[in-house]
Amino acid sequence: MVSKRFTVGAVAAAASLALTVTGLSVPANAALSENRTFTVLAESGVSGDAAVAAITAAGGKVVARTDEVGLFQVTSDRADFASRATAAAALVGAAEEKAIGRKPKLDRVEQEHLLAAAATKGKAARNNGKKMDPLDDKLWGLDMIRADKARKVEPGDRRVTVGVLDTGVDASQPDLAPNFNWALSRNFAPDIPEVDGPCEVASCLDPVGTDDGGHGTHVAGTIGAAANGFGLSGVAPNVSLVDLKGGQDSGYFFLNPVVNALVHAGRSGLDVVNMSFYVDPWLYNCTANPVDSPEAQAEQRTIIEAMKRALNFAHRKGVTLVGSLGNNHEDLGAPRTDVSSPDYGADPYPRPIDNATCWDLPVEGPHVIGVSAVGPSGKKSDYSNYGTEQISVAAPGGWFRDGFGTDTYRTDANMILSTYPKKVLQEEGAVDEDGNIVAGFEDSVFKQCTAKGECGYYTYLQGTSMASPHVSGVAALIVSKHGKKEGRNGYGMAPDLVEQHLYRTAAEHACPEPRLQSYTDEGRDAEFDAYCAGSLNFNGFYGYGIVDAYAAVKTPVKPNVRP
Repeated sequence: MVSKRFTVGAVAAAASLALTVTGLSVPANAALSENRTFTVLAESGVSGDAAVAAITAAGGKVVARTDEVGLFQVTSDRADFASRATAAAALVGAAEEKAIGRKPKLDRVEQEHLLAAAATKGKAARNNGKKMDPLDDKLWGLDMIRADKARKVEPGDRRVTVGVLDTGVDASQPDLAPNFNWALSRNFAPDIPEVDGPCEVASCLDPVGTDDGGHGTHVAGTIGAAANGFGLSGVAPNVSLVDLKGGQDSGYFFLNPVVNALVHAGRSGLDVVNMSFYVDPWLYNCTANPVDSPEAQAEQRTIIEAMKRALNFAHRKGVTLVGSLGNNHEDLGAPRTDVSSPDYGADPYPRPIDNATCWDLPVEGPHVIGVSAVGPSGKKSDYSNYGTEQISVAAPGGWFRDGFGTDTYRTDANMILSTYPKKVLQEEGAVDEDGNIVAGFEDSVFKQCTAKGECGYYTYLQGTSMASPHVSGVAALIVSKHGKKEGRNGYGMAPDLVEQHLYRTAAEHACPEPRLQSYTDEGRDAEFDAYCAGSLNFNGFYGYGIVDAYAAVKTPVKPNVRP
């Protein structure tokens, strides 16, 4: 297992500092203001009642609390509430939930093919032969990790639960509906109209089983779309999918929903949670970056502490945590200057990143299995983060530009096909109001309908967001095959044991030669050059290797054996 550099000492300085919104100025003599909402974090070891008392004394009213990690949602009409909370010995600080408004957080990496659609027309499509479900012949990722063989041994156990901590999951999708767990699914992220657009329901809390962003539905399909002779199938087609909506429709993931989703996962006894995101608004959260304001420094320290508590809680409760390494094409052990933060509520500015005191969360948090992305050739995708410090394993994430010099270069089929909400495709202009695929999108969007007239839609995306669910699916198969009948859901396996077995059964993959990988042929500049450090057993591009579902279910578990 790779040692993580996340330590308690690194966040100890947060103890007496408040969390405030970047750029918010509160006069020292401020008293009353309009009613506002804050996320408040209590000091470690402080009881919930003591924290509530301190919040009340500072002028706040608790409207929701998560005692397991000392997190509270608070309203206050005092403009100086955050500074008063700072002075309270029982509290770390208070973060105002303030919507200022920015463009949706679009991922240009994941939708690169749409920006270059003309380049793909008339090119060869990748075909992997006849499979179980009609669209499975397009799922080269299942072949690469031998999931098609694994399901003949272990297709997944319905009692095994996989949380999709994302923008939601479209439970009406015919490939997801059979495996959707309504009882455990929750929405922790109410719509924010300033960034998500008008609320779909009066409460702004979308119903469970909906996804107005699309990202979560795509992730869910890779993990566990049903193998039912319809559409396509996932890595673990018989496990239960749990919707943990912690992301906004616009693609932002804020602290309070993410923490509460992780705590719910622990409380509910989920087996695996997939996290294909980073916590906004900071790409890297630093304890004391000198270019950040004191308020921004305090905000980041509190995010670090809150995420550490939430991840540790979920792990203690038996949750295997899987996270994407990110799409910033950098070595996470030697990060470049961050030019994208804060990505919400203020204009970004250059931030030199000190590796020892800055974290990309959740993937650099405790107990998180970090996943890099590869294309169909097995080559590290140009966009994928990497590095021996944080990588655990690699998995198919897609790479639009893979196959240079062949007919498959710059084709949609190099990416990952999965389930997607019809509504989102209509908003993107790929599907018309009658549910038909719009001309020009025939190579990137697919439609399948059942005999009853229920139709499902599918599209291509790429990213470490697509690699991580392949690993979550394999982790779910490990629990299904090797877990014991225990716990709240009737099945379970210690996360450390799942992790060890995942690493031990991954297919080792050596670094390329030369080790300095250039992507100039694919049209990338020198910033994308990546050096692969390490050995065949473990290196910065592939970690312990590309996950292998078949080996994972066929190989007996060896407790307490490191890979």
